[in-house]
Amino acid sequence: MTAVNAGASSACTNWATIDWEQVEKHVKRLQVRIAKATRDGKRGKAKALQWLLTHSHHAKLLAVRRVTQNKGSKTPGVDGVIWDTNKKKSDAVKALKRRGYKPQPLRRIYIPKRNNQKRPLGIPCLIDRSQQALHLLGLEPISETLSDLNAYGFRPRRSVADAIEQCFRSLCMKGSAQWILEGDIKSCFDKINHQWLAENIPMDEAILKQWLNSGFIEKNVFYRTDAGTPQGGVISPTLMLLTLRGMEDVVKQARPKRQNKVNYISYADDFVITATSKDMLENQVKPTVQAFLNERGLELSEEKTKITHIDDGFDFLGFNIRKYNGKLLIKPAKKNVLDFVRNIRAVIKKHAAISAGDLIAILNPKLQGWANFYRHSVASKTFSYVDNQIHLALRRWAKRRHPNKSNLWTMRKYFCTVGQDNWVFHGQTSVGGSTFDVHLVKVARTPIRRHTKIRCEANPYDPAFDEYFIERRRKKKDGAKENNSRNHWFDTPQPAF
Repeated sequence: MTAVNAGASSACTNWATIDWEQVEKHVKRLQVRIAKATRDGKRGKAKALQWLLTHSHHAKLLAVRRVTQNKGSKTPGVDGVIWDTNKKKSDAVKALKRRGYKPQPLRRIYIPKRNNQKRPLGIPCLIDRSQQALHLLGLEPISETLSDLNAYGFRPRRSVADAIEQCFRSLCMKGSAQWILEGDIKSCFDKINHQWLAENIPMDEAILKQWLNSGFIEKNVFYRTDAGTPQGGVISPTLMLLTLRGMEDVVKQARPKRQNKVNYISYADDFVITATSKDMLENQVKPTVQAFLNERGLELSEEKTKITHIDDGFDFLGFNIRKYNGKLLIKPAKKNVLDFVRNIRAVIKKHAAISAGDLIAILNPKLQGWANFYRHSVASKTFSYVDNQIHLALRRWAKRRHPNKSNLWTMRKYFCTVGQDNWVFHGQTSVGGSTFDVHLVKVARTPIRRHTKIRCEANPYDPAFDEYFIERRRKKKDGAKENNSRNHWFDTPQPAF
C-alpha cells in the first residue's frame, strides 16, 4: 500500500494511508515561521502566517487526528456525534472551514475535586474541538515565544518536574529567599474577561468571540457565558497561559532596587513567589499581582493564597518543599501520599473477586505512574511506606478470598520470593495460549534521580534549540530504560514460591 502525501488540494483523503511524518513537517515549518515573526515583532506577518496555517489541509489533518486520539475522543458533545471510523475522520477534515462556521453550545458536566466540591467542565462537539485544535496550531508558537520564562503549565516539553526543580534552585542556597507567597487564582478559567481576551489574544478575533459566547447546555437548559474560557476546550489552557503572560515581569518590577531574590514560578493557575521578607510580599508584591489580575477579570483566592516561611514549608503541585536545619528537601506531600494509598486500597477492595493476575494488571500502571511522578524528589522512605501499605492491603484481600485457610497457605499461594525479596505479590496471566507468572511493581525499586530542568528560554519552535531538544529526548529515553531495568524482573516469568 502506497502512502498518500496529503496536499492542500486533496479532494479526498484516505485516512489509513496518510504520511503523517510529511504532514507534521509541513505544519512545523509554518509554525517556525510564525514564531520567528513573533520574535522579530512582525505581528502582521505572524497573523498572515496563522491564516495560512489554519487554511492548510495538513494542519486540518493534524487537528482531527489530535481530537480523535485523545482520551475524550469517545465523549460526544451536545450533538452526540463521535468520529470512530476513518471515513468520518476524512469527512471531518473537509468540514473544517471558516466560512459558515458556528460553534454549538458546550455540554456541561461536573467532575469531583479533592475538597468534595465539583468542578464544571464544558464538553465541546468534536467539530468544535477540531476547530480549536486547528487554531491552536497557529497560536502555540506565539504563546511559546511570549510566555513567562518560568511558566511551566500547559506548555510543550515542560512538566511539573521542571517547576519543582526551579523551586529548588530558587530556595536551596543558604542565602536564598526565606519567604514564599503561595498564590492561587480563584476560578481562573471561569472568570477571564472576554473583552480583554478579544483585544489581546493574537488569533482570529471573530472565531475566538464565537467560542467565548457559545454558552452551554445543562439539563436541557441553555445558559449564556459572559466570562471565562470553558474547561474542557482544547485551546483554553493556552488562552489562560497568554492571559497570565507578563506576571513574572510585573512581580520583578515590584521588587526594590538591588533586590535579586524575588523569583516567580508558575504552573497553570498555581504559582509561588519568593522574597527575603514577609513585608515585601504583603505590601509590594501581592498588591501588584492583584492589580495585574484585576485588569483581566481575575482575583486571588483568599482561602488558598498565603505567605509561608521556608522553615515551615509549603505544598506545591503535590510536593512538600521545606528546609530542615538549613537544608532544603523536596518530598511527596503527605496529603497526596495518603490519598494515593487510600485510592489503591479502594481498588483492591473493589476487585475482591478477580484473579491475582488481573488485579496486578490494574495496579501496576497506577503504581508505576505515581512512582515516576515523584522519582525526582526525596521519596525513598515514602516509596517504602507505600509498598508496605499495599502489601498489608493485599494480605487482607487474600485472607478475604480464603477465610478458612491458614496465613501460611495464603502467603504461599499469592506471594513468592524473587532475589532477596520474600514478599512479592504474584499471579498468573495468559498470553497467546501460554500461562506466565506476573508480579506486582514495587515503587521502592524506582530509582531516585535528580531532574534536569529545561532551559527557561528553550522554545520548540526555534531551530536554534533543535539539537538541545534532541539531546534531552535521548537522555529521557536512557533514563526510562534504566528505570525499566530496575523493575524488569517484575515482568519476567519466575517460578512461584
